[in-house]
Amino acid sequence: MNKSKQAKISVVFIGSGNLATHLAKAMYATGYSIEQIYSRTIESAKVLAEAVDAKYTNQIDSISKSATIYITALTDEALVDLVSELTEGREQGLWVHTAGSVPISLWKEHCSHYGVLYPMQTFSKKKEVVFKEIPVFIEASTPSDLELLNGIAKTLTEKVYEASSEQRKNLHLAAVFACNFTNHMYTLASDLLKDNDLPFEVLLPLIDETAQKVHQLKPNEAQTGPAIRNDKEVMDDHLDLLYKYPNLKHIYKEISKSIINSKAKNK
Repeated sequence: MNKSKQAKISVVFIGSGNLATHLAKAMYATGYSIEQIYSRTIESAKVLAEAVDAKYTNQIDSISKSATIYITALTDEALVDLVSELTEGREQGLWVHTAGSVPISLWKEHCSHYGVLYPMQTFSKKKEVVFKEIPVFIEASTPSDLELLNGIAKTLTEKVYEASSEQRKNLHLAAVFACNFTNHMYTLASDLLKDNDLPFEVLLPLIDETAQKVHQLKPNEAQTGPAIRNDKEVMDDHLDLLYKYPNLKHIYKEISKSIINSKAKNK
């Protein structure tokens, strides 16, 4: 899609959180016209709007009715609650949500042109991302809508995939295991180190090396540690150390069991 075509596409963002912030900035930098930002919090809408040279509002009635595309980046619950009110009077636009676990059928009763643009990444406002490295999964109601979404996605990243709602649900589930649960393990490890007067930063080289390994090896091939060796003596010692932490002890046992079972399955 060339720059002149991009400039003719006007975009309204519904939401101004982590994902909306990164996606709006990426689209603006690529040449899209960000017409307006809506957020329930006016200050949040203003901050993002100023970054992408857009108008802003915290009133649904004041959302533009003439945009080419409306991109929602809300919680799943908020999207379901607001879909009727948001689309009313704006049915002519292409409505796109960015959620991994919400089916495309959410839009069906509310507008004629709709789709999904799901960037699979963890976003934080304070941490910049290289958008061209992020995989984006798209789905749309018609071939022409899919073509438009595909064109937009390809101006943002080289990694564009078509995925059904069912596939996207499973992508989101896999991402929870790979990202959210992993980060929670960092929290547990950090708490354990803190209780023993050790800084979390000592684990960073180990964390980085573990993440890098799966770029070259299958995850099951990269697995190390006492459970994959079925080293019962070391595991028993670890469980003894966790006597003050019954929750951690339970997690340690269950994950170790899962690693042992996974090794047997992948033989």
